Amino acid sequence: MTRELLLLRHGKSDWRKPVADYDRPLRKRGRQGAKQIGVWLEQQGLVPDYVLSSPAERTQATAEKCVRILGRKGSWVHTDKQLYLADASTILNALQRIPGEYQRVLLVGHNPGLEDLVRQLATQPPTTPEDGKLIPTATLAHFCIPGDWHHLSWGQGELVQIIRARNLVLASA
Repeated sequence: MTRELLLLRHGKSDWRKPVADYDRPLRKRGRQGAKQIGVWLEQQGLVPDYVLSSPAERTQATAEKCVRILGRKGSWVHTDKQLYLADASTILNALQRIPGEYQRVLLVGHNPGLEDLVRQLATQPPTTPEDGKLIPTATLAHFCIPGDWHHLSWGQGELVQIIRARNLVLASA
């Protein structure tokens, strides 16, 4: 059975606020990027049946804005404190713990862990864009994953596409 994994880096955060990194909110551009990704997911019929997020303010807000566009409530987002600034191995471990009944999972997290995960999970190495950023803010990596979440390992994911919110032109965003 093939599963789908949607890895989303949080939207652009607001560094002007004098708060701890964990509490850093989204900028207006970050909120808009999260909404655009949500609209795109809806338009593509890629509505996740499980959403997992880092508990940091910016990742929670990104996840909640996405799921709201998809007709879900923010309480539908599951958090895992280990995902805050997690490395690729920690993210992989979190994915391996997802219950087997879920077919399409959206995980919202941080770089560099997400970018490292995309590179290590892909069956074929992704091409780095000209700007040198594989997963900038408000960017979604879409994978097809064979088998059960519990058996997920490096080099197993077929990278379908990488979508940057800033490149999307959506009439309803």
